[in-house]
Amino acid sequence: MTVRKWAGTVGLEASVRLDASAPPDGNGLAAGREAAADQAVAELLALSGRALPLLREWAAAEPGCGVARALLVFATADGLDDAALKEQLVIAHRDARAVGEREASLVHGVFLHTHRQYRLASDHLAGHFARWPADEQAGLMLGAFSSCGDAAYRAYGDALVERQSALAGPENWPWTSWLAAIRAEQGRVREAHELAERALELHPRSGVAAHALAHAEHELGAGPAAVGFVDQWLAEDPQAVQARHLGWHAALQAIACGDFAEARRRADRALAVTDVGMRAATNWRLLLAGQEPAGRSDPAQVRELLAAPGGTAEIFHTFNLALALAVEAATDDLRALARRAAADPRPDFREVLAPVAEALAEVTAGRPRAAVDLLGALGERAERIGGVRVEREIVQDTLARALVDAGEPARAAELLHHRTTTRRHHAYEDLLRAERPPAAGPAPR
Repeated sequence: MTVRKWAGTVGLEASVRLDASAPPDGNGLAAGREAAADQAVAELLALSGRALPLLREWAAAEPGCGVARALLVFATADGLDDAALKEQLVIAHRDARAVGEREASLVHGVFLHTHRQYRLASDHLAGHFARWPADEQAGLMLGAFSSCGDAAYRAYGDALVERQSALAGPENWPWTSWLAAIRAEQGRVREAHELAERALELHPRSGVAAHALAHAEHELGAGPAAVGFVDQWLAEDPQAVQARHLGWHAALQAIACGDFAEARRRADRALAVTDVGMRAATNWRLLLAGQEPAGRSDPAQVRELLAAPGGTAEIFHTFNLALALAVEAATDDLRALARRAAADPRPDFREVLAPVAEALAEVTAGRPRAAVDLLGALGERAERIGGVRVEREIVQDTLARALVDAGEPARAAELLHHRTTTRRHHAYEDLLRAERPPAAGPAPR
């Protein structure tokens, strides 16, 4: 059975159990609450658009359940200020402690994760899984390991997922989904594809598995088949947490096929004004291939985001803002950002972001040779720009285009050889190495 045949299947299996906070009372009330809790957790694990209303219902029905309150806070943390976040989680931790150590540990992990204390959250999760192996609810916070920005933490997190998945067994769809995501990021693409399909067979609405499949199919250049899967999968839950991101993946697959009008249409349909990073990554790819961009970001908004307190808090976020500036051919802004990054005390900003921003400035200024020198010298350090493989490869795309424009198409072809020989659809890569001037500046508005 292939993923295309069952991708749209509806039907929720509540395979995740939550410890009941009260003993059975003989009238079915506790059983009903437990079933509602199971369903809410399963939808949250699936990244479903139905998760939030179910979590709200669960928390309202059991206001003294610390886990219910904590998971609701986890799902809505971006909309809470620091005071509300702390207040809710203090209450949740108090109530969880009255139930048991595992519940209290889980809530403490949510506290650390939602406060962006990713190293502390990762350390806490390592201890949590040692005591409560394969805890699916704790698995919701696995992103802490990669969010640390530390290769050692990321590697530890990968190994932890491998161990916990083995303990959970091949019939556990959340852990199979998370392992698929890890394999995709490790470049073990076919294994990732198989694991994602397995997870979707077990639970067709697994958003993590659908996302892992999108990453694997990007590496394989699946093209229309991947676009069809995304459309079918999202049709069942248009409010899925990853709806816009999966729409972006579909736009990238359209670019891979050379259907640039469709790529623009999909980007404009899927991405909100606030999706500056995905919008910039789409448009910069289109420009590198000599194509018109989709709807663009407002340069003033990009400058405001850079100037805001969080504008340079994380390297990958700042890199995305640099791409948005590149789409606008904002050479002076890029040079200013490069100088700012070069003076930053953080090594990744000094050693990686600064030369990348300067290289983007050189491309927009029509100086491809200078861009080649900057990007070519990065080597494996480019991995430290953050994000995941699908996102980071745009640095390689920029180098390939610069090599061609600098009169070195053979080097560009060699750089992209692994992609043009393993991806079924690679019209985009063909254009990157084509010996003709790219449209490396912004198109008329």
